[in-house]
Amino acid sequence: MVLPPRYTTTLDRLPYRATQQASAYEAIARLPVTILLDNVRSLYNVGAFFRTADGAGIEKLLLCGITGRPPKNEISKTALGAEETVAWDHSWEAAPLVQDMRGRGFEIAAIETSVRSVDLFDWHPSFPVCVLFGHEVDGLRPELAEMADTHVRIPMLGLKHSLNVATAGGIVIYELLRKYRGLMKDERIFL
Repeated sequence: MVLPPRYTTTLDRLPYRATQQASAYEAIARLPVTILLDNVRSLYNVGAFFRTADGAGIEKLLLCGITGRPPKNEISKTALGAEETVAWDHSWEAAPLVQDMRGRGFEIAAIETSVRSVDLFDWHPSFPVCVLFGHEVDGLRPELAEMADTHVRIPMLGLKHSLNVATAGGIVIYELLRKYRGLMKDERIFL
């Protein structure tokens, strides 16, 4: 069977790590980022975070409150196996985890549209970073937002003021990967 040109088979796909472009990431064994999801209600969103976390090579996912955790069919449907490759923990209480991360030298960043938010593209994170995402409608609980060192906002140029939490997660995680790669590149220049 001959497939039309617009279709590809898995034989036509090349894993990113096997490409020349991947050499720009050789110095990055793991992205020093932990993602904390607090009360994220959609299991599909949780699965999407697992998939993005695997793709960007983050250190860990912390699932807090009512946030679902594997094994769940809805998580597996969007994670496509990433729930088995990404380190994760669950806790009913997020605040002690945030305190622990701060004690281990992590910058705590809340992805939140608050008056004190900095633009994602202007943010200069201090790695390692723990990024907090909250409930799809209500956002982060006030006590968690107050614990953050930095509030970060994704620029929104349309009429809506927010994105789906998993979409926001993808944007933030890959922007952190881009910034970390830049730091690693600069470090090699000065060695």
